[in-house]
Amino acid sequence: MKQQTLILLLLLCVNLTFSQEAKVYNFTLQEAINFATDSAYANINAQKDVAIALKRKWETTADGLPQISGQVNYENNPKLTVTPLPAEIVGGEPGTTVPVTFGQRHNMRATGTVNQLIFDGSYIVALQAAKTFLEYSANAKEKTAFEVRKNVITAYGNVLLAKNSIEITQNNLNEALDNLNETRQIYENGLAEEEDVEQLQITSQQLKSQLRNAERMYNIAKESLNMVLGIDVSVEVILEDTLENLAAKEAMLQAETQEFNFENTIDYKIAKNLVEQRDLELKLQKSQALPSLSAFANYGATSFGNQFEFFESGTDWFEFATIGVSLNVPIFSSFKRDAQTQQAKIELEKAKLQRKQTINQIQLNLNAAQSDFDFAVENYTIAQKNLNLAERIQHKNEVKFKEGLASSFELRQAQTQLYQAQNEYLQAMLNLINTKAELEKVKNTPLQSN
Repeated sequence: MKQQTLILLLLLCVNLTFSQEAKVYNFTLQEAINFATDSAYANINAQKDVAIALKRKWETTADGLPQISGQVNYENNPKLTVTPLPAEIVGGEPGTTVPVTFGQRHNMRATGTVNQLIFDGSYIVALQAAKTFLEYSANAKEKTAFEVRKNVITAYGNVLLAKNSIEITQNNLNEALDNLNETRQIYENGLAEEEDVEQLQITSQQLKSQLRNAERMYNIAKESLNMVLGIDVSVEVILEDTLENLAAKEAMLQAETQEFNFENTIDYKIAKNLVEQRDLELKLQKSQALPSLSAFANYGATSFGNQFEFFESGTDWFEFATIGVSLNVPIFSSFKRDAQTQQAKIELEKAKLQRKQTINQIQLNLNAAQSDFDFAVENYTIAQKNLNLAERIQHKNEVKFKEGLASSFELRQAQTQLYQAQNEYLQAMLNLINTKAELEKVKNTPLQSN
């Protein structure tokens, strides 16, 4: 029975391991972006930062609420202090002393204390600062989400680019090998020159090398995408979108004439958070000159004896209680507070200047991103036309070569031109997708394409 149970457990473990290894994800680009929202490492850490900010806000709030503490002190006096007293006290001879021992060997004291802050200017500022820090963490989380979104788009596009490169290179290689074999047969029959064969051999060897490199780049691109998505690099991810479809959608989306408000961007909000933080730091320094008032109350009991009998029934405990208030009034700090206040003022001025710089930087980034996107659309259209022309030229030269009307060198030139046009077309599609993503990141509002 034990052996059967052990076998079943082993089979279950093997099945679970196989299930985990066989897990496959299928993503469109939008599905990959949605998946990364919850699984990307950067997004997860940003969410944790917001959670920390929430806890810090409560930590600050708790400083103004009642604080209760308890304390138990125990003292053991193996050697009690001996004090000489005049002997007359016990009827002794005047002018002499007698040794007297005060205290008990065992002492225990239990105290409970309640403290309540009544007024403290720095506490009010701290509450405001905690709220500002929470807003900053939320804005930083949103900024991270846009960065992750752009990284997913870039990584997704790189995988598609590498995949298309493999397919195109493989097709070119197959065609080059067919031409090489056909030309070699013609050469062996004495109807072609040896240079024709050698030219096609060069082309085939270069294509084989490019194919091997494209396969390596494809594997690296897939692992990079998994890293951005927060998935183990060994997990298989199947991409549902194609580079052509994505580029075609983005090419249809020309520059929109929607109103842009820089105050809605994350960079501006973060710069604004910094100004608010510096302003609160200035208020904090000013609040240091205000008095603070707090109340306290404690209650306790003490007991003592020559034997450790504090937890036995009948032990005498003597109670005590205290209620009071504490007022702390800053009077003179040798101008230390004034120096700190002036520093805070300068930091606030720097933050305001940085906010102004951020506004200009946002506008500059927007203009650059819009220009790059417009150029990418134009370049994509041109690359598409150039590819069509290069395919026609290569096909014509291939026909002429087979008919003996064109040399192998002319065919190789046409093939090289075609391969270059294919690579430029792939890069144009990827650049179009990436520049669109950058434009969306600058605007902090993903544009919707149909």
